[in-house]
Amino acid sequence: MIEEPKPLRIARDLRRPTQEQIDALRGYPTGFVLDAMLGAGAMAAAISPCPGLEAAVCGPALVAGNRPGDLLATLAAIHFVRPGDVVVASAEGYLGCAAAGDRALGMLRNAGAAGFVTDGALRDHAGLLAVGLPAWCAGLTPGSPVARGPGTLGLPANVGGQRVENGDMIVADADGVVVVPFGMIDTVTVAVADVAAAETALDAEVADGLCELGLIAEMLERGDDVEWV
Repeated sequence: MIEEPKPLRIARDLRRPTQEQIDALRGYPTGFVLDAMLGAGAMAAAISPCPGLEAAVCGPALVAGNRPGDLLATLAAIHFVRPGDVVVASAEGYLGCAAAGDRALGMLRNAGAAGFVTDGALRDHAGLLAVGLPAWCAGLTPGSPVARGPGTLGLPANVGGQRVENGDMIVADADGVVVVPFGMIDTVTVAVADVAAAETALDAEVADGLCELGLIAEMLERGDDVEWV
């Protein structure tokens, strides 16, 4: 006989980075952070800013794992979210109904959430705009979810092709969402500063008229890697 799971499983330890670690990553665009991780960590391009709620957000993940069409774990997150958290709600990619709507996001905002990310859809667009919580989702739909579970809070979940664990850093902006694993936060913070310096220098060269890349110029000069047809 298979034992029925509890409707809600909650991690006793809701791991979170220090405020210093959070502040150190704030302000960098997702592209820089991704480059600092050698191209790893981006959620699927289908997860994009909800229209009208575009913003830049950087904060620790509070992970809510939901079954398709359910939001019980997301509702539980309202009781555990800390100021600055980014609630990451898995819907297992289900788009048949919304993963959340304006009331759930409004309560998360009231509790201190800095943003909301889901691989499902959202609903109540006019209400979401009034709430104003930055949100990333896979689309919009009028369909309503249920709150039956089973769901998990603070346990790992797969969202947009990335495994997200509680306390991972979420960096999100107009380009999408990047996940920085908890154990890599300090390393990525150092690396992203170097990426930013290199990007700033290249921006200045482009603004001054740069119109060639050393890599391509060297290939053309050597000729070994170019076939003329």
